[in-house]
Amino acid sequence: MRRFLLILPVAASLWAQDAKQIVAESQRRQNVKSQKYQGVLQVIDAGGKITEKSWASERAGSWGTSKLMIRFTAPAEVKGVALLVVNHPDRASDQWMWIPSIGRDRRVALQDRKTRFFGTDFSFEDLEERDVEQFDWKMLGEEAVDGAACWKIESRPKSARASQYTSNFLWIRKDNYVAAKLESFSKDQLMRRLFYKNIEQVQGIWTARLLEMHDLKRKSRTILKLERLSFNAPVKDEDFTVQALRREQ
Repeated sequence: MRRFLLILPVAASLWAQDAKQIVAESQRRQNVKSQKYQGVLQVIDAGGKITEKSWASERAGSWGTSKLMIRFTAPAEVKGVALLVVNHPDRASDQWMWIPSIGRDRRVALQDRKTRFFGTDFSFEDLEERDVEQFDWKMLGEEAVDGAACWKIESRPKSARASQYTSNFLWIRKDNYVAAKLESFSKDQLMRRLFYKNIEQVQGIWTARLLEMHDLKRKSRTILKLERLSFNAPVKDEDFTVQALRREQ
């Protein structure tokens, strides 16, 4: 019994390290110089009404230090609305929005990151990336998602003020290290559930071509289809600045 008690903390430590290593490996396999796609969104409210939107997305840099530019292309009432996300390895991202109808950009405050991004079920925070070092990790076991064997891993932000979520459950497929599902909690309440679907290889990189975000409180969901997806295409640093945010497309 004494020996068992001595071994237990070591085993627990190894499990936590394994969880962190799995997530790090998942991020490593998806590291690219750039990513571009055309996004087609369907926002489905609690009553079943469907609203369609489209955006163009460009991303550059490694996970946790990347920059992202999203610009709506349709319908007319949101066309030109843009978001710039600059991720940092040690803290929450910096974010700026451009709204053509008012002709100015604004910084998205940290306390506003939990709000919906322009009528979708993604919050501003959901559109950023976080380095593995910003979380504590715990292996919860194994569980299948859509028939694929997955590791189930819990994450908790090290800085409570940095996130609207107090914990997340992440399912990572064991065959290709791609995320299959994500559940985000505020205390004990499940807030959002994200499914990664239509997983296939694009230019040798396993990628989910369809994301389905559920807002459990609103009982609504958003389906995002990634079309014309490409990796490692040339991008320019000046395309990921506040000045670029203001450009009319």
